[in-house]
Amino acid sequence: MIVCSLSVKGQVKTIKFEQISELQKVERKPVLVFIQTDWCKYCHQMKQTLKKDQPSTNLLNKKFYVVFFNAEERRTISFAGRYFKFKPTGATTGVHELAEALGTIEGSLSYPTLCFLNDKNEIIYQYGGYLDSKSFLKTLEIISSAK
Repeated sequence: MIVCSLSVKGQVKTIKFEQISELQKVERKPVLVFIQTDWCKYCHQMKQTLKKDQPSTNLLNKKFYVVFFNAEERRTISFAGRYFKFKPTGATTGVHELAEALGTIEGSLSYPTLCFLNDKNEIIYQYGGYLDSKSFLKTLEIISSAK
């Protein structure tokens, strides 16, 4: 059986947190964690903009590992030697501990939040809020060129 992976033009290749450690052994890259929720209209808008912006998509696929992370994810996630869980805040609401750990800026978690990690899973940059395609690309260029 031959298995091949096809890359569709315009699609950002995404991974899960559990894959980061093994991928970093193969090729060291910064990680972009895009923290969002299903109900956040700015999150959806930014994801759509990102998908349509070929320069950003190309740079993400070449220079970064990308995780789209729902801050209300209910499964336990193993990342960087720890387990992170969903924390209920009401009958049907809550937030994931990993979203809080990576996305909290000055004591607050907002959506969308971009969190960039180095190859040691250390936070190197965070941005809370919507970025237009030009600003997003500029951010990617700065992070990818930093050593």
